[in-house]
Amino acid sequence: MSQNPFFVGGAVPPDYFFGRNSEVRIAFDQISRRAHLAIYGSPGMGKSSLLRYLASPIVWQARGRDATKALIISINCTGISPFTPSGFWREILSLLQDEAEGDESLEADIKQLLQEERVEKGDLRRMLRKIGQRDKFLLLLLDDYDAALHPNDQYTEAQMLTFLSEFRDLAVHSNEGKYLSTIVTTFRRLNELGPTITPGGSPWYNHYLFRLLRPLPPNEVNARLNIPIPGNLRAGVLDIIDGHPALLQNAGYLLYDTIQAGQIPDIQSFTRDFESATEQYFRDTWRFSTEEEQILLMLIALVRLQGRLNRNTRYALGDIDLVFSQRSRELIDLEERGVILRTLDEGKIVYTFNSSMMEWWVIQEIYNTNETQLEGREKVFLNLMSREQAGTVKKAIRWVWQHRDVVQSLVWIVRKLGGDPT
Repeated sequence: MSQNPFFVGGAVPPDYFFGRNSEVRIAFDQISRRAHLAIYGSPGMGKSSLLRYLASPIVWQARGRDATKALIISINCTGISPFTPSGFWREILSLLQDEAEGDESLEADIKQLLQEERVEKGDLRRMLRKIGQRDKFLLLLLDDYDAALHPNDQYTEAQMLTFLSEFRDLAVHSNEGKYLSTIVTTFRRLNELGPTITPGGSPWYNHYLFRLLRPLPPNEVNARLNIPIPGNLRAGVLDIIDGHPALLQNAGYLLYDTIQAGQIPDIQSFTRDFESATEQYFRDTWRFSTEEEQILLMLIALVRLQGRLNRNTRYALGDIDLVFSQRSRELIDLEERGVILRTLDEGKIVYTFNSSMMEWWVIQEIYNTNETQLEGREKVFLNLMSREQAGTVKKAIRWVWQHRDVVQSLVWIVRKLGGDPT
């Protein structure tokens, strides 16, 4: 039996990596300039996989790059728990000690620093100077950098601002910065995270080039999903994937495994298995969204659900288009992250979900909300709309609760690989 060409269960190895040519090209360009790159995107969009790809010496060689010039350190910042500046610098030096194996002088210097009770920015600065003396540079690949941008019991917002300012100073203003390149990944743009910038203060993130990881284009998805499956199943699979790399890997893995077992994939079995395998991506997309974004997603789902209902049993929503027009910033952000899609229908802007599975997840959130939770969102509702409009929307949500049988039948239509009567 041939090996499954799809990979699930974390960041994909370089052999399974595909697409992202523009992002890879930009990353290597930034590295060659000893510059800095901030990549952001939704869960499962491939941020960790991209960093793993960039860390591979084989990839460097294939692209005509000399990996021997770089000391490559990969860190998932959530592993530094609780996150503190000293813990961050110490983790870098610990991994740098492994990378410096064979260079006895550099190893000894790092070992001496690690014996200190506290490790600081200046310690890494001295190491950068020694790295530069060897005609090399340090490449930091920092995954889930969000961990450094939230305070904890041992990391106040003031300490955070100091740390981020020192990190920027090391990268930009020190002589040793020419021996350092950094690529970080986050869920949101750096300027939407971290401490508040004081008036007149210099933004701690302005030395990064920002790059959003969007869903993969259809041609790359079709080329990768090169599996002999029925046309109606392929159309449904493409609908729930909609360019999402992790969903593509999971769908491809399930379909390939079924075919290799000598079975013909069917919609019902695939939907059940796919839903179980990918639930975390939809849950995380919901969980990492702001409360305002969650309400907007609910509104989009309610509009879509209303369109599927019989005209005699529909609920009222009021002037939702006015709400959407006033929250364009949040909707654009959701669109950029690949959660929703904006189209024009006879000159009217229409919002839909990129993945029918994400739509199902949001409907479930509406369905499972209780009265206490609904009232607890009162302030968020009023941030988005008038009190009268908020009352109308809450009545619609209560209607959904009261017509569970109708909603459940329509939810199944959504779940079933994007089947949609509208």
